[in-house]
Amino acid sequence: MSTAETVERVVAPVLLPLGIELVDVESHPGHLKITIDRSSGLDLAAIGQATGAISHALDAADAVPGGRYELEVSSPGVERRLRRPDHFARYLGSVVALRLRPGAVEGAERRIEGELLSADELGIVVAVPPGRDAQSFAYEDLERAHTVFDWRAALAEAPDHERVDRRAARPSPAERSRASQRARRPVSDATARAPGRDHGPGDGAAGWAR
Repeated sequence: MSTAETVERVVAPVLLPLGIELVDVESHPGHLKITIDRSSGLDLAAIGQATGAISHALDAADAVPGGRYELEVSSPGVERRLRRPDHFARYLGSVVALRLRPGAVEGAERRIEGELLSADELGIVVAVPPGRDAQSFAYEDLERAHTVFDWRAALAEAPDHERVDRRAARPSPAERSRASQRARRPVSDATARAPGRDHGPGDGAAGWAR
C-alpha cells in the first residue's frame, strides 16, 4: 500500500465528525499535501481545526515513513483535480483537461480537453472537439486530470464596469483573479501548514494559498 493510500485510510474517518470530506492526498519526499472540502465552504478556522486533527491522527498511526515532512492542508480551489472514479463521477457534464501518460494511447495527443460524458470503475469517456467524438480512456492512461473553470462565463456575470472585451484571446491574470474570487465559496483558497512527526519546532503558520 502506498503512503497516500495509508494516509487516506487514517485521515478520512477523522474528518467525518467535522463534516469535512477528504478530497485528495499527494505524497512527495518531505511534503504531504491533503486537500479537503465542505459543502458549506471552508474558512481558515475550519482548516486549522482539520489540520490539528489530521496531524494527531498521522502521528498516532505513524502513517508517513521517512521522518521529517511538512504537512499542508488546503481546499481545492476553482479547478478540481480528478484522481479517483468518484471524483470523475461527481463532475459529469463538466469540461475536463487530461494529460495522458507517454505512449498510453497510440496516435492520441498527450493533452486533451473536452466534456466528461461518463465515468465508471474502469475509465472515462470524453467528448473531444472539434467533432466532439467520444473517446474512452482507462484510468491508468491518465497522468493527470482536472476540471476546467470557465473564466469567460464567470466574467460575463460581472457588473458592467468590470466586463472585458470578449474578443480577447485569453483573460488577463487580473481578470482570472476577479473571476475566480466570484466563483469561490468563502475562503476556498485557505491553506494551513503544520510540522509533521519529528519536525522539531515549527510555527504551524496558516496563510493563503497562491
